Amino acid sequence: MISLKSPRDIERMRHAGKITAAARALAGKMVIPGVSTLEIDKAVKSFIESKGATPSFLNYGGFQGSACISVNDEVIHGIPGGRILQEGDIVSIDVGAYIGGFHGDCAATFPCGTVSEEAQKLIDVTQQSFWEGMKQAHKGNRISDVSHAIQEYVEANGFSIVRDFVGHGIGKELHEAPEVPNYGAPGHGTRLLPGMTLAVEPMVNAGDFDVHVLADGWTVKTVDGSLSAHYENTVLITSAGDPEILTCED
Repeated sequence: MISLKSPRDIERMRHAGKITAAARALAGKMVIPGVSTLEIDKAVKSFIESKGATPSFLNYGGFQGSACISVNDEVIHGIPGGRILQEGDIVSIDVGAYIGGFHGDCAATFPCGTVSEEAQKLIDVTQQSFWEGMKQAHKGNRISDVSHAIQEYVEANGFSIVRDFVGHGIGKELHEAPEVPNYGAPGHGTRLLPGMTLAVEPMVNAGDFDVHVLADGWTVKTVDGSLSAHYENTVLITSAGDPEILTCED
């Protein structure tokens, strides 16, 4: 069942979203050669808790980190640990914060030092594909209108969109209805209504869209070993005009 948020709910989600966005920004600044993914994770946890919030991902389904940190051909759900970031890596960081009964959720991919032209293009296209989707995130449209706009932009730039994992509703629960695919024909799926809050998150591969889950049960990698990037925000469908991005910094 899809939850439409009240004005009071939305205010609380704005608060959670600002903390989450600030945690993403902090993590991004730490993406430099020589830093471990565990160091970034600890900083994210400390920051979120300093704001009176709880990391949404910590112990979620048994996940051991406060952030998902995925490097190069890792698509999503990378487990923080002793891996040391190297010059030329691209690093996807997904964070969530829970406060006041609501979650925020956002992600981005960051270059580690100087990266290849292809890697930077992948990061840029992935981020822009989210904004292309937002052009369709208006009341009365369908979820697949957002999905199609994302896919069309990604494929026009020579990349592929992951199909095995999708975005989702968000609010009191980290994952709520409806699912938000990043691909598909327009004009299908749930109609967008004011008060809907969605985590829209394109996951884009430089090669083929096929992915697989590692033996750890979490880390998702590209099957062909190609680079992958991820970009996500928590979005509010408004009564008029453009959607509101809830995971924005002050």
